[in-house]
Amino acid sequence: MEEEQRSAAVVGVTGVEFLDYQDGLVEYGVALRRDLAVAFRRLQPQVVIGMSFDLTWGEEGPVNHADHRAVGLATLDACRDAANEWVFPEAGPRATDIRDAYVAGIGAPTHFVDVTDTIEAGVASLREHRAYIEGLGREFDPDEFLKNMAGYVGLGAGCEYAVAFHRYPMG
Repeated sequence: MEEEQRSAAVVGVTGVEFLDYQDGLVEYGVALRRDLAVAFRRLQPQVVIGMSFDLTWGEEGPVNHADHRAVGLATLDACRDAANEWVFPEAGPRATDIRDAYVAGIGAPTHFVDVTDTIEAGVASLREHRAYIEGLGREFDPDEFLKNMAGYVGLGAGCEYAVAFHRYPMG
């Protein structure tokens, strides 16, 4: 948890919450949707940003991590759940302001964000995930990884580095 907090601090995030799911064993289901909906009801966000729930990274890319798929899809569903007073009524007042969910790393992007001015902070943030990087069991250079990925997306966005999102209207 300390790694995630340090990583977030590098990019200016001051609050990080954990739902206590074991890394590598997160499963899509009602429990995960409920936990996310509870957080959305407490925080009352207008926009939610999630991770790709696609099976693979691109049409012929490697398989997306099971945790990413489970959390990505549950995040979208929890946005709807949090706004529905009949779903998880014990979770507090419904979230009434979620307008959109944006999913990063998904095919068919609808929006691009130019990250040219902040790419170095992103690299520094990723470097804080030392246990994750060491656990990959192979050489991994955060600088090369993020700049290659954001550079490729940047080509389509008309800038040096970009991140792509697909927008899902929520209401």
